[in-house]
Amino acid sequence: MKKNVAVKMKINGTWVEAFITQKQTLLDFLREDLNLTGTKKGCGTGDCGSCIVFLNGRPRTICTMIAVNANGCEITTIEGLAKGTELHPVQEAFMQAGAIQCGYCTPGMVLEAVYLLEHNPAPTENEIKEAISGHICRCTGYVKIIEAIKLAHDKLLKK
Repeated sequence: MKKNVAVKMKINGTWVEAFITQKQTLLDFLREDLNLTGTKKGCGTGDCGSCIVFLNGRPRTICTMIAVNANGCEITTIEGLAKGTELHPVQEAFMQAGAIQCGYCTPGMVLEAVYLLEHNPAPTENEIKEAISGHICRCTGYVKIIEAIKLAHDKLLKK
């Protein structure tokens, strides 16, 4: 298929210009064209949360989003959270709490947790559960993920 639509997006802090097809999803553009494979392709219907990125600062599922609709937008993927080799405190907390098993849901969960903690620095357990309710994890049973978000809260307080 001919790539004939020009787009420009700020991805992980860097402006990217590319030609894409009119039907290409933003997820496929990130994974296939830019090799940003941290964002996962799960259900393909926007229901599992694996494909979440920040789009203009807000968590957004992108498996069904046509990439041309993100023209001019700012996107942050899981790869954009770390500062060089220094992981974001939420990424560290997920590792320390053992909240990563197969890792498929992890990028979306981490981004959702970052957003939650940026907008609610002291969430209750119920608020954490509500924040991650749009994510499907088949491995951890969510207990370790909730623990990780609580641990990340403590790490962020110490910064």
